[in-house]
Amino acid sequence: MIVQQLIILVLFLGAAFYVGRRLWQSFFAKSEGACPKGCGGACGTINVDALQRTIEKAQQQNQQPA
Repeated sequence: MIVQQLIILVLFLGAAFYVGRRLWQSFFAKSEGACPKGCGGACGTINVDALQRTIEKAQQQNQQPA
């Protein structure tokens, strides 16, 4: 019975540490060039202007009569 409770306690503490660490990183551990989401992905390299032009072009093509 004690062993089961220790296993549950260790799992709970591990999960609490993981969640706490993720929250801490999302608010405080951002580098200067990092994405605002803090995911470490490549969203900082997205060319917003090119994306906007692509969206506008697709909208124009959809509005033209067939």
